[in-house]
Amino acid sequence: MKIIDCQFPRHGKTIQQIFNDAIANSTALYDYQPRSLNTIQKWLEAKAEKSYPVIGIEDSHDSLMGFATYNAFRAWDAYQYSVEHSVYVDSAHRGKGVGKKLLVELIQIAHQQNYHTLIGGIDGQNSVSIRLHKSLGFVHCGTIQQVGFKFNRWLDLEFYQLILSTPEQPTEK
Repeated sequence: MKIIDCQFPRHGKTIQQIFNDAIANSTALYDYQPRSLNTIQKWLEAKAEKSYPVIGIEDSHDSLMGFATYNAFRAWDAYQYSVEHSVYVDSAHRGKGVGKKLLVELIQIAHQQNYHTLIGGIDGQNSVSIRLHKSLGFVHCGTIQQVGFKFNRWLDLEFYQLILSTPEQPTEK
């Protein structure tokens, strides 16, 4: 397994498939509509413009096994040191440590980019993701009950947070 920076020409279609599988078959994404390839391209371009990473893991055959990224937690200036992350693993590669490797790498990148807080919004019934986050030092910092509705049921969104030692000298914008 090797960690790579995802690029649209090489990884766009697989990212689309992983997203759409999560939309259709899980509560990892509180969304109903599949994403088009054009949407994935624009999403990757927007990430690049803001210097937000989209990293992936490829297997020995150069096939994308999963990807991870982060984005601004909220749009206001005082949140400049906080990001909300996402990790998605292809269903064929779950249980192989892909998610953990991606999240560990994402934490390192966030540290290098001088972020202070990583936040994960996780469906309350996603025990695998909750265990993963706890194993890396994330702590539960809140639950919004019945915030989503998917598969004919209400969904609780739990937030997990990891505080980093960076930046050394934060400033206001």
